[in-house]
Amino acid sequence: MPVPWEALIPFALLTTMFGAAGTLLNTSKRLQNQGKPVRHNLDAWDEMMMDRDKRLTGHKRGQSTEPFAPEEFETNSAWYTERAS
Repeated sequence: MPVPWEALIPFALLTTMFGAAGTLLNTSKRLQNQGKPVRHNLDAWDEMMMDRDKRLTGHKRGQSTEPFAPEEFETNSAWYTERAS
């Protein structure tokens, strides 16, 4: 049975475009996460740790190697609207 060679050109174009789109999407997501893979199935603990990392480093995927938090970490809490009296 002969192969319809004319059909291979659109097939190659579609395959190339799907591959390029997937690669660009993966690259874009990794660049937004500082080169780390995307997180899936986040629970409340992960959300809390990501919020803490954002307050410490300025990015939700950033992590600090300093043993002590900076001075401004005491005042930039998520509970800043609640006043202690």
